[in-house]
Amino acid sequence: MDRTTARRRLAGTLAFSGLVAQIAGFTPWTDTHPLVSYLLWAAVVLLWNDIPRRSRLQAGVLIGMGASMLLTAHLVYGAPIDWPHVLEGNVFVVAMLIGVSFISLVGRQGNRPAAGKRLTGSGGVLRTWLGVHFLGTILNLSTVFMVGDRIARRAPLTAPQFLALNRGLSSAALWSPFFASMGVVIALAPAVEYSQIALVGFPIAMLSGVITTFELNRRFDLREVDGFSLSPKSLFMPLGMAMGVMLFHFVLTPLLSIVSIITFLVPAVAVVANLHEGPAFTVKRVRQHVFNRLPAMRGELSLFLAAGLLTIGLSTLVSAAAGDDWTLFEHFGIVQAMASFAAITISALIGLHPIIGVSILASVLNLDAQEQTLFAFVALSGWAVGTSVGPLSGINLSLQGRYGVSGYQMMHDNLVYAAIMSLLSLAAIAGIGTFGN
Repeated sequence: MDRTTARRRLAGTLAFSGLVAQIAGFTPWTDTHPLVSYLLWAAVVLLWNDIPRRSRLQAGVLIGMGASMLLTAHLVYGAPIDWPHVLEGNVFVVAMLIGVSFISLVGRQGNRPAAGKRLTGSGGVLRTWLGVHFLGTILNLSTVFMVGDRIARRAPLTAPQFLALNRGLSSAALWSPFFASMGVVIALAPAVEYSQIALVGFPIAMLSGVITTFELNRRFDLREVDGFSLSPKSLFMPLGMAMGVMLFHFVLTPLLSIVSIITFLVPAVAVVANLHEGPAFTVKRVRQHVFNRLPAMRGELSLFLAAGLLTIGLSTLVSAAAGDDWTLFEHFGIVQAMASFAAITISALIGLHPIIGVSILASVLNLDAQEQTLFAFVALSGWAVGTSVGPLSGINLSLQGRYGVSGYQMMHDNLVYAAIMSLLSLAAIAGIGTFGN
């Protein structure tokens, strides 16, 4: 085994250990928060040179800014800093991402969706969107490659197919409890009413599919464009997982957040699904996942941890310089929410991941319980629109790396879609602000 392989395997083991420690911390017998952060950050340090240059630059800038703000708050303003805990920002979300990744172990062919018939035309585009959207609610970014690779067997992917993949996944951020966006939002706004978010976000997500179908049918000749049809049995897994999360949240473990439940439930389901093949087979699959899949998540892990450090640094500096009572907005109402949505989406257009805008916004707000649901929808809708149109978003960078499509071409092709989705999101923000509080 060469040194690079050994280093990556060690990083994967540390990331997995961080997940195990996080799950152990859900019990009343131990507090593992500092340990989890140390394990996850150690994994990122080991994988640092493997991170794509653009992602490494963004993460490096965020880390530098977060650390500088903490030092400034301490040295200039005399703020007390709890140094052993400063690396804990977003560890809940990162642990959830690691846990959700284990869903790929469900089934012998964990990296492929169930077979469905191929279609062409606008119906094929819509079914591609539906397949990516509903599988993506659980499987996240890996779904784009599953469906994209399947369609690409016949011919290289074209612009309508790229856009259906992009929008099918990004729109799931509006409501999926398994998405990293939801994990970030719940961590920042723990009093959020998820049922209200889903009630508004799910219909808008469905409208995304309708908008995509009509717009692409108008702009492109879809008669020879292949689509992917999701077979009904493929929905059993995401629906079953969602029902399981709700069962634990409302009945079995009501004191745990949805993020916490997802963190332990998905790996548990993955392990149980493999046990019928025997303990040795199960250990082998988990070992392969830890050594191969987890190190491949280096970009996501570094960005989320770096953004967490930035959030802690900025909030600490703001409190030290302006006092604990200072807040960007005295009241977080409709106008403030719309301005915040615009800031998040515009920052995505210039190349910042939405988590950066969301994290900065949360660090300079002092939200009461009634305002947190409105903030949550602003963050989720900004994330959904921003990741679809942002040239340096995770999904567009992934499509670029996998299939060679230009991130800036994706931005150009998504501008009209982003404008329409922004109008729908602003209308929803007005509705939540008017009737939700």
